[in-house]
Amino acid sequence: MLRDYTTVITGAGSGIGAAVAWRFSRENARVVVSDIDEGAAIGVARAIDPSGVRAIGLRCDVTQEQDCARLVTEAERFFSAPIDVFLANAGVSFAGNFLEAAPATLRRVVEVNVTGSILSAQAALRSLVRSPRASLIFTSSISGITARAKRSVYNASKHALTGLVKALALEFGPVGVRVNAIAPGATDTPFLRAHLAKVTADVDQAVSDIVSGMPLGRLISPDEFADAAVFLVSPASRSITGHTLLLDGGATAGRM
Repeated sequence: MLRDYTTVITGAGSGIGAAVAWRFSRENARVVVSDIDEGAAIGVARAIDPSGVRAIGLRCDVTQEQDCARLVTEAERFFSAPIDVFLANAGVSFAGNFLEAAPATLRRVVEVNVTGSILSAQAALRSLVRSPRASLIFTSSISGITARAKRSVYNASKHALTGLVKALALEFGPVGVRVNAIAPGATDTPFLRAHLAKVTADVDQAVSDIVSGMPLGRLISPDEFADAAVFLVSPASRSITGHTLLLDGGATAGRM
């Protein structure tokens, strides 16, 4: 379905990003695996394609403009083509009392989730506008649709992406670039468990509590996110732009 698409994924050293990289590769896309942890990015890329022909791993700190520009330049150079798909997936979490949070912590969430998404998208769009099948996707969250106590700054950062998706869809639709987001609910990744470990000593119980509020009765899997990503970048969704796709097991449908 994605044969010879040039795809770039940030935050792809593990979890959702890695799952999407694997799935894009299975759809015959060429993949740039990017992460602030260069070793993790290279490890995923080598596992996908040991030959290094159709998958490469690159370091990128999305909060740094020069890193974002270099990521796009290296992707274009390596595959000798503009980017067709860019998934702005890199992000960090926040949990805790708002009044007790250190300013540095608050700034970090905004810098990565908002500024990082903006800078990486800006760099990517300079390439995407030259592709006839361009698609830009952001990893949002149900926290960009609704809110929870003690998740304040994370909620704010993901709400910002909802507006960004709509604005960029309007601006770049006329030149053929589709812009969407995927908003997963609680997803079974190391990211989720690391977040829960910050707020509770019993992570397994916390997971059970989350699942009890999901109508489908289970966590979302990274592979399900990858399925949604393939749909949103494929010709099957060619009329969809400016949209945030909920992937939440029914969690935002109402109260159970």
